[in-house]
Amino acid sequence: MSTFFMFGKYSAESMRSISAQRTREVADIVDRFGGEILAMYALLGAYDLVLIVKFSSMEDALKASVTISQSLGISFSTLPAIPVEEFDKLVGR
Repeated sequence: MSTFFMFGKYSAESMRSISAQRTREVADIVDRFGGEILAMYALLGAYDLVLIVKFSSMEDALKASVTISQSLGISFSTLPAIPVEEFDKLVGR
């Protein structure tokens, strides 16, 4: 499983309907595409929230991200991530 950071922004419409139910819907969508939520945080600044998730493939992460955007009005920038130790092994000298 690979780790992804999903940075979300609420639309004006979705901002009016923030609820614990919608948070559960996000979790259900991630689960439907075989993902696992490691952490979920609300943010101040350029993004409104971040999810740290694991998916078995880039394709599954993409499907979940697009489905959440289409269904719940939260647009995501989804970025793959690797642990620094692994990065060092790949590119270190």
